[in-house]
Amino acid sequence: MQLQSNYNPDVLTCLANLSNDEVFTPPGVVAQMLDMLPAELFRSSKTRFLDPVTKSGVFLREIAKRLIIGLESEIPDVQERANHIFTQQLFGLGITELTSLMSRRSVYGSKVANGKYSFCTQFADEQGNIRFRPIEHTFIAGKCKYCGAAEAVFGSAVRGDLESHAYEFIHTSKPEKLFNMKFDVIIGNPPYQLDDGGNSASAKPIYQLFVEQAKKMRPRFLSMIIPSRWFIGGKGLDKFRETMLKDRHIRNIVDYENSYEAFPGVDIAGGVCFFLWSRDTEGTCNFTNMKDGEKTSSDRYLDEYPVLIRQAQALPIIKKVLLRHGEGKMISDIASTRKPFGLPTNYSPQKEGIPCWFIQKIGLSYANPKDVTDNNGYLPKWKLLLPIAPIAGQTDFTKPIGFYYDGNVRIAKPGECCTESWFVGGAFDTEQEILSFKSYLFTKIVRFLLLQSVVSQHVTKQNFIFVPDLGKYNEIYTDKMLCERWNIDSDEWDYINSRIKSVDEIGSK
Repeated sequence: MQLQSNYNPDVLTCLANLSNDEVFTPPGVVAQMLDMLPAELFRSSKTRFLDPVTKSGVFLREIAKRLIIGLESEIPDVQERANHIFTQQLFGLGITELTSLMSRRSVYGSKVANGKYSFCTQFADEQGNIRFRPIEHTFIAGKCKYCGAAEAVFGSAVRGDLESHAYEFIHTSKPEKLFNMKFDVIIGNPPYQLDDGGNSASAKPIYQLFVEQAKKMRPRFLSMIIPSRWFIGGKGLDKFRETMLKDRHIRNIVDYENSYEAFPGVDIAGGVCFFLWSRDTEGTCNFTNMKDGEKTSSDRYLDEYPVLIRQAQALPIIKKVLLRHGEGKMISDIASTRKPFGLPTNYSPQKEGIPCWFIQKIGLSYANPKDVTDNNGYLPKWKLLLPIAPIAGQTDFTKPIGFYYDGNVRIAKPGECCTESWFVGGAFDTEQEILSFKSYLFTKIVRFLLLQSVVSQHVTKQNFIFVPDLGKYNEIYTDKMLCERWNIDSDEWDYINSRIKSVDEIGSK
């Protein structure tokens, strides 16, 4: 009788995540990130690696496994080899005391680096080269000067003995002093955001701070896995996006539109990506998009457009549209900013005054004329009101997306205004024009162009940068008309059709 082998999973694939913001990285993803690095790094006894945000220790463990094999000919004795790797080549900073213990257990085989069962026999203290030092925020005018954390949320008076989430790597102006050495490779999976006292949607992103800090240390290579939301920018990310897109040292990006493909069980809106930054080389970036297990790749400069287009199939479509449209305005030029009439989302309905559109469950009510501003002259016009979160709840961008349909847009008549729950997509003199404009926005092609600059449930005027303003709206638009106008061929239409829901399909659910 033949015995069947029992399933013996890697324990680091079975860990429950600390939160959606502090995610354990699966070993398979770590392997992909390490595969981007030159193989000779793992055959040199002088290569130094730093994980500045270690949680489970998986990055350092997987590096150690490669070094153990790569250095066999240079250091034949396995214990001598292990001692050298752990004391001279691998370094980490725990994000909490707990994760530093986990990391030492994963890498050294013991949560105590100099313990009886440690793989390394040369450490003099318990932390070894994977350390954790409790750090406090440095608050100035209620905000941490390093990470921007709110004192009202993360101050010691509020948190007491709870974790401060003041990460050592980014709470210094001289990161090179942390270990007083230069590193060849900095690699890791940083925390993604901090609560800023509002709801989770308004939390402050901080992952970009770890990337920027690592670049200051000028390693030969830098690789981190971070949310893909930076492709478009947003809260605190616009400058970071601009810098990243212009950085010719970013040579590889692997993008997962659905975070579940990288982090099973973890829902991160807009997906995640990892990148390779190379200090000593410049050129195009090999951008790989992962979707439903399939990948498409293209070599390109990242700053061709103001935002990063993640699907290679979308690039020729965008180029055709922009070429045919020429130098004309885009919808992003004519749509309103937030609070088009100066009224916040939580504005209370009045019993009389100016007719005003509130959140959908309130609908049309009234606003006090004294509270309404109309700097753009929208009030006397016909207006198409668009919701600020038209795809609320959808975080998987591999599935078809709808955006707009009759059930979530509003036509505001002359004399009507709205709160911040809406923004004005377009304003016109006649009802005929507003109906024409609405038909234009309801086409799949327009909504596909909108999708190219959206990575979250929120949509603002800036997301319409690839949607042309046709100027005159005097007919009902169809996708067939726009295909002819912009020379979109059948294959391109099939791709558009696969990515966008029909208006009827959205409304039926």
